Amino acid sequence: MNKLSKPKVVSKKLLIPFVLVTSLFVLWGFANAVTDPMVQAFKKVLELTNSQAAWVQMAFYGGYFCMALPAAMLMRKYSYKTCILIGLGLYATGALLFYPAALNEKFWFFCLALYILTFGLAFLETAANPYILSLGDKETATQRLNLAQAFNPLGLIAGLLVAQQFVLKNLQSDDISDFSTLDEASKILIKTSDLLVIRDPYVVLGLVIIVVFILFATIKMPHFKDENGMPSISNTFSTLAKDSNYVLGVLAQFLNVGGMVMCWTYIYQYAEGFGMDSVTTGYYQMVAFVLFAIGRAVGTYLLRFINSGKLLMSFALLAMLFVLGTILINGVIGLYCLVAVSFFLSLMFPTIYGIALGNLTEEQSKIGSAGLVMAIVGSALLPKVQGIVIDAGGRGVNDIQILGISEINFSFILPLLCFFYVAWYGSRVYKNL
Repeated sequence: MNKLSKPKVVSKKLLIPFVLVTSLFVLWGFANAVTDPMVQAFKKVLELTNSQAAWVQMAFYGGYFCMALPAAMLMRKYSYKTCILIGLGLYATGALLFYPAALNEKFWFFCLALYILTFGLAFLETAANPYILSLGDKETATQRLNLAQAFNPLGLIAGLLVAQQFVLKNLQSDDISDFSTLDEASKILIKTSDLLVIRDPYVVLGLVIIVVFILFATIKMPHFKDENGMPSISNTFSTLAKDSNYVLGVLAQFLNVGGMVMCWTYIYQYAEGFGMDSVTTGYYQMVAFVLFAIGRAVGTYLLRFINSGKLLMSFALLAMLFVLGTILINGVIGLYCLVAVSFFLSLMFPTIYGIALGNLTEEQSKIGSAGLVMAIVGSALLPKVQGIVIDAGGRGVNDIQILGISEINFSFILPLLCFFYVAWYGSRVYKNL
């Protein structure tokens, strides 16, 4: 009977390391959520177009692409813990750089701070995801990663609350319908005040990360090595390139995170299209994050009974259905559809991650993890493309119609196509099994 029973998701022996590493999922969730509303904030304060403001996401998610592979190489040579400590150090540095950036009042300085901050997040995600997979039996690895990722929405909700209550509500520029009509002196005063408002959450976050760094530095963490020894880096890359499950999984992750960030970032522009203010829209995004958290819990439970590929396909198809509602339905009902998408997004990232690394050894997973984290650059590139679509008729979000649909609604065809591929990938995995 015991031989047939499924192994525990997390054993008591590894519970403390699991909890500590899971706390990192909360921390990068906070950074993600507090940054999304900044696109709209910078657009207003610095008089940017939608595509110019999207450089916030380019800087934020571009850091993942640049630093994931170096993080994997360091992790391969040293340990998961070393990689986590470097990540926390870079995370704190980037957050604290918001202080001089606010004094400098240059958009590029804020983007640089975000870029360095996400160097740290790249280290954390490259290390934390495979570390969670290794903290227990391989059979329950995907379920264990979904469980850890279920705490990520707590950071998303906390980050959004901070952005809404301490940033968006206190932006003077948000109370002015047309910021460009003000005289230059008034603009300077408001810009200085608003940039200080944007600065404060990041500086506090940097100080919190320093405390977490000290905690990790003083606690002993388990260290895992492949029983077959460390393969050469060339053999590892060759194995990854030949593993179609992994290669297609990296593309699925690229499109998944791009689609997810588009749905979260441009919820503000979508609501702006029918006259809703940013603070009110923030409440809708809060509901989206709550649904995301519930979806993670539901998805983790369902993985006990349903094949991961089949469940991924089902969630992606349902996400497509609600994105279609977002495109075709105007007003608050369309916004409800956009909010509902988040429930089905919840399962995608950790499940794709677990599936893509499922056939790899411990050492191969460390390098393979870098490819999946580098795929997060989809969150930088695809929102930029969507911003260009929204700007097709001008700075507004309803300047023109494309195929009879408002430009802001039409732009959500991009996440629709992303989730179509994710559904196909899930279907392929299920059929192969």
